Parts: sequence; C-alpha cells; structure tokens
Amino acid sequence: MNPVWGHIAGVFIVLMLVSFIGIWIWAWRKYHKKTFNRMARLPMEDEAGNDNEEDRP
Repeated sequence: MNPVWGHIAGVFIVLMLVSFIGIWIWAWRKYHKKTFNRMARLPMEDEAGNDNEEDRP
C-alpha cells in the first residue's frame, strides 16, 4: 500500500477532530444557551387536551 494513503488518512482525522472541537465550542457558547433552553422545554409544552386516538400510532 502506498505511504501517501497514511498521510491522507492522518490529515482527514485531524480535520475531523478540529471540526468536532469547533462544533463543541459553538454549542457551549453562552450566546446559544437561551435558544437551547427554549428548545429543551418544547416537549413539556404539549397541549394537555390533545389525547385524540387518531394521533396515536
């Protein structure tokens, strides 16, 4: 096997690691806390009177 493939795989892994760390930092910024908290409460805001049998699987 050609040794170039090892370098290509190494560069790819480094790029994926940098992408993961970038997304992780983006998600934990204080700027997004308000939006994420609002999205986390969405399942609890379901209407209580919406127990129609046609909505159930």
